[in-house]
Parts: sequence; structure tokens; C-alpha cells
Amino acid sequence: MSSEIEEAQDSNGTDAAQIISRTNDHSVTLGDDEIRHLNDAVCSLPSHAVKDLHSAGVCIRCIFRLFGIHDHAYFRSTLSPSVMCNILGEGDSSSSESNESELKPEVCRICLGILQFTYRDEKEMLVKRKNGDELAASIAELLRQEGHQIDGFSLEVSIPPIIFENEQAVRLYMKKKYGSEIWFQDRFSECISTKDALKFAIVNPLETILDVKSGPSSVRVRLTYTETKPSIKPSKSVDRNGGLKRRKTETNNGLDTVHVELVGNGTGCCNLSLGQGSPSSGRSSTGLAELESSECFNFPLERVNEPCHLVFVYYRAPMYFGGRYLKFSRNVSQTRWIIDDERMGEASIEEIIGGNILPMCQGESYKFHAAGREDIDVRMLGSGRPFLVEVQNARKVPSEALIKEIETRMNNLEGKLVGVKNLSLVTSHSWDLMREGEAEKQKQYCALVWISRPLEDEDLQCIASHKDLQILQRTPVRVLHRRSPLERGKMIHWMKTEQITGSSQYFLLHLCTQAGTYIKEFVHGDLGRTHPSIGSILRCRAEILQLDVTDVKMDCFLAE
Repeated sequence: MSSEIEEAQDSNGTDAAQIISRTNDHSVTLGDDEIRHLNDAVCSLPSHAVKDLHSAGVCIRCIFRLFGIHDHAYFRSTLSPSVMCNILGEGDSSSSESNESELKPEVCRICLGILQFTYRDEKEMLVKRKNGDELAASIAELLRQEGHQIDGFSLEVSIPPIIFENEQAVRLYMKKKYGSEIWFQDRFSECISTKDALKFAIVNPLETILDVKSGPSSVRVRLTYTETKPSIKPSKSVDRNGGLKRRKTETNNGLDTVHVELVGNGTGCCNLSLGQGSPSSGRSSTGLAELESSECFNFPLERVNEPCHLVFVYYRAPMYFGGRYLKFSRNVSQTRWIIDDERMGEASIEEIIGGNILPMCQGESYKFHAAGREDIDVRMLGSGRPFLVEVQNARKVPSEALIKEIETRMNNLEGKLVGVKNLSLVTSHSWDLMREGEAEKQKQYCALVWISRPLEDEDLQCIASHKDLQILQRTPVRVLHRRSPLERGKMIHWMKTEQITGSSQYFLLHLCTQAGTYIKEFVHGDLGRTHPSIGSILRCRAEILQLDVTDVKMDCFLAE
């Protein structure tokens, strides 16, 4: 789009401009209201200050935001060099198109090209967009190429700190030169940050193109700008008196050059402190008096030869799938278990469940979490053990029907190693619920036990009589290589036995315990490291041959 600005004079003699927008193949048509609002905004600017800023290498959009202009029109317009000349009263509309080819705008010395929509891409190619709409269109196209399914998005922008420093240097210069003029306090105190101005420029067109609203969302669009060539900070200077030095010189272009340096104790520049103003705040503070005494800045700013480097990142916050798993094999670990490049067991629950969920979401990776774990040779039966699969950067949000289809597919896998119940898409809050319930849960087991003498009726009654039995367990010998040597108090809530027909030394032990109890050690005593134990209670040698978890008493992911 090309735009022409016709000069005008208001009743106070202030330069004004009338925006007349025309469209071409790459244009965005501005509405009458937008044209009128932008025209009014331009008319209200002090032309001598605008010329001052422009001659110092500040782009027109930065000039507008420094004066607090919010209109979308100046982001949607091309704002070509000829338009800038007309705003400044340095050209006329009839010569604007001929001037277009002669004028080559330099990279803005404040925003480093960000609000000129010029940047270096990941391939170090120079990219120039005419306006915010074009930049939004390119972002949306890359988002579509990534294949993200979205129902909203949040925009995140990261910019180099030097931009904030440049802006404050300009504001300090303007305060020194124009602080006594009436318009300064009314207009220059409403400065919009570069980051917010960029968001202001592209959020609305992104919403239109993607047909979704921006706001808190699991889908994040992040724009990270970095300096192509990092700026060299001002060198430290020494003041024998220690304190703030100011000197003022005249440059060839008529601009006052202001040098403000904080010296003394060899500290150089201090951190910027402007009350509510900060690099991340929406509006800059008016605390320029504090700036004068706390920062070192030079003006005019150095010429910028290269715009910022821009990286687009699209990612979704982790997506969680919850459910309960069952393990039917005594040769399947909970997570992938590799020792010296050799797999332990024939498979893992993590790989079976996560490996089926990940392709469904078209995610990048996944993490498997469960409410506790069982040994590789222990089956998980009954209602199953609660688990979560955390999928990173999922591109698709699966429907309930597809999730049920995946659950059925896992339950019908050849070999029937693992089963899944109540698989569903859950919120991140489920992670907290699972972790909170894990410490308080009770677990039920069934163990096949052998003792060194025949089992008697008195033994059955003795075992069943123990209710809420408190035991002490030192860290088992079998896990001492990976766990701290501690003594833990645990509770055996109840026990009962089930005799096996035709055998006097084998029986089934059913028991309910506090979470974290070592069941194998509770049976055989672990060389006295667990006391009391089944062996000490029966006063004989006891060994555990097989163990099953029959219930994990937690409310997570139970069928409704």
C-alpha cells in the first residue's frame, strides 16, 4: 500500500497531515475511522520534535509510540519514506512516488528494525515486511506449516535490553531539550514500550487470520529478537570528584549531544530504576530525573547497520493424559531399563503407553509419571495404578473418541503385557492430585509365601490378629546401592492368609499396607533389617516367591 499525506495547518499553527490511503496488490485498506484517527494523531504531534527524532535515526512508528499513539492504522500502513517526508512537511503528495525509489530508510536506532518489520531470519536472510499485517501473515503461515491445531494463542515477545536503554537515552535527550514545552508532559509521558507496540501491531491480524482469540492459552507463539551484532557498552570514565558528569556539545546536524555518565568507585553504569517503568512494563515511567542520576547514555545513538535476528517458536504447554495401568507380566519394567546397553525385561509400561499416545497427539516427546512403582517381577492387578503421560509440544488435541480408540488398541496388543483403564485428557492439576494422594495411599498385595515348617491353625490366627501393626524398616540391602540408608516406620493395616490345597508350607498372604512399605522384606526380614516380619512373627524362616499388587487405593482416574 502506498499512502500520501497532505500538509495542513491547524488554528495554532501546528503542522497537520491528512492520510489518504490507496491500495495495491500488497496493501491493507484502511477504514475511514482509521484514516481519521491517524490523521488526528499526526496533527497533534509537535513537528519540530518529530523532525528532531527522525533526523536522529528514529523510525516513524517509534516516534508515534513515544508520543503514546495507539492507532492500529500506523501499524497496518506501509509508512514508506515518502510518507515520513510528508509528515515532516518535507515533500508533497505529487512527488511522493518519485521519492519512494530515492529514499532508503535506515534501521531504527531505537527498535533496531523491530517496528519496521525488518529482521534477519534463521538462515541469516534479510526479511522486510511492509506492515504488521504482513508480519502476522508470515507468522500464521509458519504456524500452519508446523501443523498446530489451535483454539487460541498467547503471544510472547523477547527483545534485546539495548532497545530499552536506547529508548531511555532518547527520552532523556527529549526531556533536556523540550521538557519546558507544554506538550512534553502531556504527550511524552504516555510512551508505549517496543514490546507492547509489536504485540499491538500483530495480535489483531493474527486473530483474524487464525480465526481464534488471543489470551491465556496452551499454545504459545514466541518471537525472540536478538542483536545481530551486540552493542558495545559505553566505556567507564573517572571523575576525581566522584559523581555525575554531564557535557553538552553541538553536532553538525544541529542536534544537542548529551552525554550522561555515572562515575566514581569504578562502578560504571548502574541498573535502570524508574519506579514502575521497566523493560517489561507496558508504559515507560516518567521518572527521568532518576534516570539522569543513575544511568550513562549517549545521544545521538550510534547508527545501526543490521536489524535484529528473529526466531519464531511455536509450542504448546504440556498436555496430560491420565489413567490407570495394569501389568500382567513378570518381565516388564515400569520405565525403560537399560544396563550396559542391555535391556532388562521384554518391554516397559512407559514405552507401551507413551509410544501409543505420542503419535496420536503428534507431539515431540513425552514423560511418564506414576503413583509409585512395582518391581519388574511384580504384577499390577485390580483397579490398576494411576499414571500420567506428559506430552511435549503436541500439535493435535485428540477427541474423546480417538482417545478411547487408542485405549482399546493398547488393551488388544499381542502378548497382553499391559492394560489401560479410564484413559482421558486431563489438566495439569491432576499432577498435583496424584502427588498429594501418593503419600497417603494404601496398597493391597497378594504374596506367595514359603515357610521352613508346616503351617498350623495357630499361625493363621496369629497373622490375622495383627491390626495396624507398626514396623521399622531399614533401607533394604537390595536397593542400598541407589537409596540412602535410612530407617522408616511403616504401617501394616491388616493381614490374612489363604491356604493352598495340598501344601503345608506354602500359603497366600493378603495384606494392606501404608504406601512405601517394602513387602518382600516384610516377609523374609532382610537379615533383621525389617522388624517385625512374617518370619519373626511365625518364628521360622519365611521366603516370598511371587508378589502381586491387587489394589492402589487412590481416587485418581477411577471410572465415574
